[in-house]
Amino acid sequence: HRKSGSKGYRKAGRHKHGWSYVIRYEPDYFGKKGFTSPKSLHRKENIVNLGELDEIAEKIATKKEKAKLFVDLERLGYTKLLGTGKITKPIIVKVSSYSKLAVEKIKEAGGEILAETPQESGE
Repeated sequence: HRKSGSKGYRKAGRHKHGWSYVIRYEPDYFGKKGFTSPKSLHRKENIVNLGELDEIAEKIATKKEKAKLFVDLERLGYTKLLGTGKITKPIIVKVSSYSKLAVEKIKEAGGEILAETPQESGE
């Protein structure tokens, strides 16, 4: 009265009569693999590119210093500035981390970066 429905379908018997197959062809079939770090340690970075910053700089600038716009990206919720895109205006940017290319492009445009940490992160 019992047919194939009680046999476990595919990959049944891996601990029993299919054991020699597992040993030969799939030795890593059983057991845990790898490591998963706790979600509480994952840090989500909100990034912004120079091209985007250049487009919205006039709207989000909090003040002007010596004909340069001042933009506080930390207050806007961004944590990292990347160097993709072109920048046309001299901007003073306050951000916690940034790429080397972003620094070069901002300095070429006549701006500067204010950061709490003096280290530059690679892009």
